[in-house]
Amino acid sequence: MKHTRLVLAMGLTAAAGTAIAGPQSFTTARSFAMGGTGVAVAQPASANTSNPAMMAMQQHEWADDFGLILPSINARAADDEKVVDQIDDIQDTIDRINQQADASDYSGIRQSADRLQNQLIELNHDTMRADAGVGISLAVPASSISVGVFTDATLRATGRGNVADSDLALLEAIENDPTLAAGIGDIGDQLNSDGTVIAAAMGEVGVSFAKALELQNNNTLSIGFSPKYVQLRTFEYRQRVSDFEDDDFDAGENGTRKDGFNADVGAAYRFGKRQQWTAGLSVRNVIPMELDSKSGRTYELDPKASVGIAHRSSMHVLTAEADLTRNKAFGYGDDTQWVALGAEFDAFRTVQLRAGVRRNLASNDDNDGIEETTQYTFGLGFSPFGAHLELAGLFSDTEVGAAVELGAAF
Repeated sequence: MKHTRLVLAMGLTAAAGTAIAGPQSFTTARSFAMGGTGVAVAQPASANTSNPAMMAMQQHEWADDFGLILPSINARAADDEKVVDQIDDIQDTIDRINQQADASDYSGIRQSADRLQNQLIELNHDTMRADAGVGISLAVPASSISVGVFTDATLRATGRGNVADSDLALLEAIENDPTLAAGIGDIGDQLNSDGTVIAAAMGEVGVSFAKALELQNNNTLSIGFSPKYVQLRTFEYRQRVSDFEDDDFDAGENGTRKDGFNADVGAAYRFGKRQQWTAGLSVRNVIPMELDSKSGRTYELDPKASVGIAHRSSMHVLTAEADLTRNKAFGYGDDTQWVALGAEFDAFRTVQLRAGVRRNLASNDDNDGIEETTQYTFGLGFSPFGAHLELAGLFSDTEVGAAVELGAAF
């Protein structure tokens, strides 16, 4: 399928030695629907990947003994410049010029050369981005020590077109010189425009431990710890426009990998006259890790600290959350540092309605690609007899996304 290969091939190679951050942390479908929040509202199974301390924090009585996510999947894409459509059009024009050359249609070649020139000018530095994540989690809360196991993986890929000035000059010459049009041959072999896809992935598998401590006034302090094994990967792939149809991407040749141990830590505090308030703190990936790509880029996995506060009852959850640290831009995009609001309304323990909004405090007009500013989220959950089906969506000026999850809690 040439369209898939073309999408993966687009991009512009940046200078070697650039430091890049990888994909954003994995989020469950419930968190996805509530603006990415979870530090103070995570349920036992989702606590493994947001704040391990919440695994030991008392939930509703019908969800305190066991939690399972099998699996949770999410994806987001930003292509507001319609890069994919532009690629399709460029491919069609290249094919048309070659067909016109075979038919000695020199007038048609000159017209198509003008069209291809304009298409390349429009494509130059246009950018796209894709994110994906998948996770599995199991949690068994207990009055002594709560225990969980989890595994998840996330991926971010960005791409950008890089058009050579020599290609634009050649196409303009063909348009204006019938002699050049008559001897064009295979136009693809004469084009030097190229592209690069830059991608980073992180996979992890770990265990979680959490302990709740009863304090004065019936308040509760919970602490959690998640040791884990982490694998980092980078991928870079560059090819000329004439090779866009070749499916020759080789992860071994174009990728790098690093494995190591890391950990997440967290704390949560339950307070209030009816224990309706929860404050949370989470630090993910407490040990900094780095991985150099084939061209010398550095993928940095830095500690990420977040705080949150939530108000809950038997029928609702309201939460606010903020990142304390900035995540450096990966590829062609914004740095990110989110503040978020999330809400959930639970109807008779059977249907949950969710919504959220988050704002990127680190967004700026000088970013090198697609902006991430304000995102809106929504979701719907079904939980008859303890089984769970979670659906969620996301949209912004530049991005759309969705998540789905199956699980159980009782």
